[in-house]
Amino acid sequence: MELKLCFLLLHLLLLLPLLVGAGHNYGDALTKSILFFEGQRSGRLPPDQRVGWRRDSAISDGSEAGVDLEGGYYDAGDNVKFGFPMAFTTTMLAWSVIEFGELMPFDELRNAATAVRWASDYLLKTIAYPNRLFIQVGDPIRDHNCWERPEDMDTLRTVYSVSSEKPGSDVAGETAAALSAASMALRQIDAGYAERLLEGAFKAFEFADTYRGAYSDDPELKAGGCPFYCDFDGYQDELLWGAAWLRRASQNDSFLNYIQNNGKTLGADDNINEFGWDNKHAGLNILVSKEFLEGKVFSLQSYKESADSFMCTLVPESSSPHIQYTPGGLIYKPGGSNMQHVTSIAFLLLTYANYLSRTSQYVNCGSIAISPASLRAQAKKQVDYILGDNPSKMSYMVGYGDKFPQRIHHRGSSLPSIVNHSAFIACKEGTIYFNSSNPNPNSLIGAIVGGPGEDDIYEDDRADFRKSEPTTYINAPLVGVLAYFAANPDV
Repeated sequence: MELKLCFLLLHLLLLLPLLVGAGHNYGDALTKSILFFEGQRSGRLPPDQRVGWRRDSAISDGSEAGVDLEGGYYDAGDNVKFGFPMAFTTTMLAWSVIEFGELMPFDELRNAATAVRWASDYLLKTIAYPNRLFIQVGDPIRDHNCWERPEDMDTLRTVYSVSSEKPGSDVAGETAAALSAASMALRQIDAGYAERLLEGAFKAFEFADTYRGAYSDDPELKAGGCPFYCDFDGYQDELLWGAAWLRRASQNDSFLNYIQNNGKTLGADDNINEFGWDNKHAGLNILVSKEFLEGKVFSLQSYKESADSFMCTLVPESSSPHIQYTPGGLIYKPGGSNMQHVTSIAFLLLTYANYLSRTSQYVNCGSIAISPASLRAQAKKQVDYILGDNPSKMSYMVGYGDKFPQRIHHRGSSLPSIVNHSAFIACKEGTIYFNSSNPNPNSLIGAIVGGPGEDDIYEDDRADFRKSEPTTYINAPLVGVLAYFAANPDV
């Protein structure tokens, strides 16, 4: 009897991983989510470049305007460098390192810091000239009319900039936020460089605040940036966002005073429940809440109340009007790429949970209080959905799991690599690869696609860019989220 019992126990131990489910390898997903950024690099690639199917591209960017704008990231599956989403990507990558970097394995923290610096090096170039900020390289209309590798680009690399006459407080404010956050993320690695970043952030913010206006209000800039990255929500949130990040990075009281004195006039009370490259309100409320919760700045209590209000729309227990979910449980917002909302909101859930935990606080949803643990559980559901716990039983991260998107909307990934096919592929010559039903020949490992529709259905169709196109600002907040769950898989 005892022998049989021993065999039974041994059998159960062997089956245990299957019985409880292997779960997700968040560490592997973290590694891949950071690697993705190397596939998006523009400019001369470094010797330690790991995405081997890419080569140098756009090395003369900026020459049209007599400036050096080499570097940075292509924002998505095209070959344009859009400054507004690139700056937001930088902010979120840096915020990931600031909040969750200590949880990352050393190698991944180094890789994440390298990804931040690739962007911040470029952003420093964009602010290198007095009363001007360069916000875009590439003619998006012509670029989108081609299906062409970045290494082969022969479309116009038009340079767009804002100035005292053509203001862009939105892009400049986000650039100030990005450089501030990057200075914090990189300070322990290179204090001198971090100081340069902070000086650049001061400069970008002064420009944003002195010459107020939205860049897409200018007809020429609107023609270049719209409909891809128009400023739909005004520039006021970016001024507060930039000031909040400068306050956190510098601890300068003048920025705290700026937030206190300008909050109402710049729309802090609007309490808009969104967060992304265009709308900073929900993220702003979380960020400034830290000052109230941990710094005891009681004049900022309204930001905590607004942050709570946003969180209450995410948790089923509350009676607030809820954000839409798919039947499978994914946050869903109609419009463009949906996963940008999912990853950004998951990041805010975890970050706010940390702030609340450190101060023994809860989310106030009227008659009920929501714990930090509940916020973390909500974030985990979203991450697990992305990694495969969904009706399609597929991962929406390229290269993660057994089933993932094969036909992503991405030029470099879908065309033969220049490593294997050195002959030039002209603008329209790539169309046959776009129309092909074959899987992409180059895996853009770690890329998160736009994701399924409101019915949880994903067709893996290269032409359906809203669902199949990856973007840097989808991945950036997920880096921090995955770092958290890699260190805390059982939350």
